[in-house]
Amino acid sequence: MTNAMSNLDAAKCRGRVDIGGAVKQSRETMGYSVENLSLTCGLTAAEITRIELGADVDPARLRRIAAALQVPTSTFRLA
Repeated sequence: MTNAMSNLDAAKCRGRVDIGGAVKQSRETMGYSVENLSLTCGLTAAEITRIELGADVDPARLRRIAAALQVPTSTFRLA
């Protein structure tokens, strides 16, 4: 978990965050499958997949995912 989050922190220090990648990395770090996260945050698996692919960055959906994963919403945007 520490290594995965340190990679995310390094990306933030370079001034960019791949939002979809950050969501996927956070999900995997917490041990969630797409389906489990979908049940926890109330989004469909397809919506989560679109976010992880970078095709959707809706702030409301990102807040729901952050709450479900118990991470700050700033994890999914530039610091």
